[in-house]
Amino acid sequence: MERSIVFAGFGGQGILFAGHVLAEAAMDEGSQVIWIPSYGPEMRGGTAFCTVIIGDEPIGSPIVDHPDMAVAFNPPSLAKFGPTIVPGGVLVVNDSLVEASAGRDDIDEIRVRCTQLAREAGDDRLINVVALGALVGRTGIVRGESVREALRDIVGRKRPEALEIDLRAFDLGMAAVEGAAVPA
Repeated sequence: MERSIVFAGFGGQGILFAGHVLAEAAMDEGSQVIWIPSYGPEMRGGTAFCTVIIGDEPIGSPIVDHPDMAVAFNPPSLAKFGPTIVPGGVLVVNDSLVEASAGRDDIDEIRVRCTQLAREAGDDRLINVVALGALVGRTGIVRGESVREALRDIVGRKRPEALEIDLRAFDLGMAAVEGAAVPA
């Protein structure tokens, strides 16, 4: 099976980092993975996004017109990617910054107060890690422990002093969706 995920938001919100961590976690589990960052002039302040494709067989194409899942960190990202999610898909919305809804009843829209939870973890910039936790907690696309290992590897190597806060932010994101029904 192949699953596609789009992370989208303003440049500087850690969009590419969240996708990178998910891709590493999936590779650690033995999955085939494609991670495609998309940035340029929008890198700081405009909409940036990345696509992660996870499969159990070689992935035929890196092109995703209709992702299975999306994480929208800002209103323009919700407007751009909300309509493209496949029916039955999952949308995680940063409720701290996005008031609108996708307006669809055929997807599972999860609203998470990312900024508040990131602040609670110890760094309000970690909205990306909170949202990743919510996505993983809701969908089980990878195991939570695989993401924690990827964080230990990626963050621990470059900023070991920040690792515990990242792990806490991820766990708070997962806890934010506990008890929520997983889509069929």
